[in-house]
Amino acid sequence: MKLPTSYNAKDSEEKIYQLWEKSGFFNPDKLPSRHKKPFTIIMPPPNANGSLHIGHALFVTIEDVMIRYQRMKGKKALWLPGADHAGFETQTVFDKKLEKEGRNRFQIPKDQLYKEMWDFTMQNKKVMENQLKKLGASCDWSREKFAADKDIVKVIYDTFEKLKKDELVYKGKRIINWCTKHQTSLSDLELKHEEKANPLYFIKYGQVVVATGRPETIFGDVAVAVNPKDKRYKDIIGKDVPLPLTDRKIPVIADDLVDMEFGTGAVKVTPAHDPVDFEMGQKHNLEALQVIDFRGKLNEKAGIYSGLNVEEARKKVVEDLEKSGFIEKTDKDYKHTMAFCYKCNRAIEPMILDNQWFVKMTAKPKSGKLSLRDSAVKAVKDKKIVFIPKRMEKIFFHWMKNLRDWNISRQIIWAIPIPGDESGQVFDTWFSSGQWPFATLKTTQKGDFKNFYPTDVMETGWDILFFWVARMIMLGIYTTGEIPFKYVYLHGLVRDKERQKMSKSKGNVIDPLGVIDLYGTDALRMALVVGNTPGNDIAISEEKIKGYRNFATKIWNASRFVLMNLDGYKPGSKIQLGAKDKKILKDFQKQAKEITKEMDDFKFYSASEKIYRYFWHTFCDKIIEKQKPRLYGDDKKEKTRSQYLLINLLSESLKLLHPYMPFITEEIYQQLPIKNKKKCIMIEDWPSAK
Repeated sequence: MKLPTSYNAKDSEEKIYQLWEKSGFFNPDKLPSRHKKPFTIIMPPPNANGSLHIGHALFVTIEDVMIRYQRMKGKKALWLPGADHAGFETQTVFDKKLEKEGRNRFQIPKDQLYKEMWDFTMQNKKVMENQLKKLGASCDWSREKFAADKDIVKVIYDTFEKLKKDELVYKGKRIINWCTKHQTSLSDLELKHEEKANPLYFIKYGQVVVATGRPETIFGDVAVAVNPKDKRYKDIIGKDVPLPLTDRKIPVIADDLVDMEFGTGAVKVTPAHDPVDFEMGQKHNLEALQVIDFRGKLNEKAGIYSGLNVEEARKKVVEDLEKSGFIEKTDKDYKHTMAFCYKCNRAIEPMILDNQWFVKMTAKPKSGKLSLRDSAVKAVKDKKIVFIPKRMEKIFFHWMKNLRDWNISRQIIWAIPIPGDESGQVFDTWFSSGQWPFATLKTTQKGDFKNFYPTDVMETGWDILFFWVARMIMLGIYTTGEIPFKYVYLHGLVRDKERQKMSKSKGNVIDPLGVIDLYGTDALRMALVVGNTPGNDIAISEEKIKGYRNFATKIWNASRFVLMNLDGYKPGSKIQLGAKDKKILKDFQKQAKEITKEMDDFKFYSASEKIYRYFWHTFCDKIIEKQKPRLYGDDKKEKTRSQYLLINLLSESLKLLHPYMPFITEEIYQQLPIKNKKKCIMIEDWPSAK
């Protein structure tokens, strides 16, 4: 039995993946009879709008490690793949494509635009699926789902109707986050918050001095507010003061929302352009005057400033306020937090929009059960859902505590239409993807929901704990009455060797498909897992990947040596081992037991390192070297014992390595002369730890 002189990953990997697909074992229904108890992972659906990046390679690797391990342990393992239409995300990608072509989506008829985006997405979806296969994903392609499939959409609509019946959905004229570039509303989760230093202006409104960072919205002011406990202003509450640069007067009102420590303790109230002011306006029945339009320019209510964008208007208004003596002083280094669109980095404009759909997050449903928020919090507190790492629980609880009603309507083309909405709005992507675990299993094969739900693990990046994981927990419990998954495994972000964020502008992006061509998939997978603790960002470099390519070479050479020295060996024959050989096998079983415990505890970073160290430094450096005299000697009995020892340790080590390095282990396994050999190593029994 011989292996070629060197391992050619490029030639081997495609052939091996075809072997796996042909075997049918990615489908849990086609696994051998010993596979009874389900183990389920629903793949976080990659956005079908471009090629996979290194972050995708990370989640695919971790989830594939879990699935292959559980499959070998005899579980009826289902890893359900899918792709996300990704609504707003895809729209921004498509916008860039149109910009390069010198086109603008606002000038393209809606039907034509939708068709172009559909074709674009389907094309990318196919590319993405082939890339997932290159990464070794052992998912069940027969159950693959797309987030815009008609049956998935029906499930989304059913949930929406249930929410409406429970009076958890309402439609109203409310203040929302508006992106002036993308021309759509965004949920609170889709905002980036950054601390900025901008001037704070102290403006005279008659006898009251008001502190504001947004003088350009002065034309939308309808009141000045002070705290009712603030003794400085008790005599002017209820009186009118003149509004600078206008011929209007506005009332002074008292409200607990005013921070007495901010500025002068008196603030301007502009309900159409500030969420806190909107709340005050609702309480005090104040008019909301919108003075900034949806393009981010001042409208006709601003008089001579009409048509100027926000920055231009602010500059001009300040100049005129100063000329007229309205500015008492300016704090030029006022630090405050601003909200930006997470895609284009433009400052968000709070706007009042008609006919917006909202989901009540903290109100009890009509049926009398817990609110969406409280049911999710209870599930985590009761340990029905466990976060890995545990510290993410604290972040989860903090976010849930500050939850506001969720704006689920968007003004884009590419998403699921809201039924019955005459203005043509669509659902926020996170509303539909928040139903992914149960929507997929309810629309695949008959019995899948019953057999595979709740799922076992949701594995995704820590950065979408709020965006997605919390939504899935809330909507999953609300719609099905059960948790959507038992464990949440949150991986970190992939950074370069200097621990900087990867970006095209920095030139430090690693293309997973590119390094696969150079070093093989197994090398990339090991580089992504070893040392990668959950919840922490991981540093990756080409040197690290290259290092694990060398490990793959070591595995190949050691296997080649063992197979070249099996002359006369008969698999399955009874062999009496000596004490030293028994000790070596016992030591291996101890290692296997420790590795199994770490795999069960989700410590893949540590288990992979243990396997690496054992194979290279114990099996190759010590055991093989010490067996050479026995293999090359004249004592046939000793030679047979040595052959048995080596083939046994090799085959068992390959099984331990398989979840991490599936391609090379399968390639070698196919050549092993062992008793009771299976069709593929991926359905072999996980090494026992007796």
